Amino acid sequence: MGDLLPKLQIAKWIDLLVEWLVDHFEPLFEGIAGGLELIVDGIVNGLGIIPVLLLTIIVSLLAWKVSNWKMALFTLIGLLLIDNLGYWDNMLDTIALVLTSVAISIILGIPIGIWASQSDKVGKVVTPLLDFMQTMPAFVYLLPAIFFFNIGVVPGVVASVIFAMPPTIRLTILGIKQVPEDLIEATQAFGSTTSQKLIKVQLPLALPTIMAGVNQSIMLALSMVVIASMVGAPGLGADVYRAVTQLQTGTGFEAGLAIVIIAIILDRITQNIGKSKRGGTL
Repeated sequence: MGDLLPKLQIAKWIDLLVEWLVDHFEPLFEGIAGGLELIVDGIVNGLGIIPVLLLTIIVSLLAWKVSNWKMALFTLIGLLLIDNLGYWDNMLDTIALVLTSVAISIILGIPIGIWASQSDKVGKVVTPLLDFMQTMPAFVYLLPAIFFFNIGVVPGVVASVIFAMPPTIRLTILGIKQVPEDLIEATQAFGSTTSQKLIKVQLPLALPTIMAGVNQSIMLALSMVVIASMVGAPGLGADVYRAVTQLQTGTGFEAGLAIVIIAIILDRITQNIGKSKRGGTL
């Protein structure tokens, strides 16, 4: 077949598209990069002002409130261990990258999920795009991001958003569509408008499922921190990447352990937000 049909020049077309975008929209990309850098730096500086012990206690109390005392104890010990190992500042860089990526994923993903849940036509367009976003290797997203935003934290944020957004959209669609039909019919019988039905019935009932999507987005964003470090993004991922390139097993394990601790804390906290407080194991 290769001899009968000419090879499609997909790689060439993509390169030309990227070059055209860079040539025609460079000011836009510079503005986006500047805005994202301000957000990330603002989070890092804001968290950095708070003393280590005070921030540790605040996060531990939050874990206790939304989860249980076991999770609060784990949070306290885990954050103190990260500080003891000397990764506190890098942890703040990682959290800033993850929070920025997840915030953008939520701001864009939930409205898209709501739109797709209300329109079958939109859903048919969104679903294959989500399949593409989730199955394309994460490294591929870094290539155009570097062209558009140069190296640094911004391409890491952009790649993380693309990689982490699909679960938020998918589970927003799923949560809204799983609302029982009899409740929908009851709201319609009482003369509720589409917006009233969505805001007062569908979204509140879908909140646990939506939060599960946010939780998955956080985990995927965290999984990108090491990959993002390859394009200059600071944080714990840079420590892991440096340890790999220099064959420093112990240092790599320490930095990886810090990422695991952050992942567990964020996972348990977000799992319980939007739900009633309940007991459970760590």
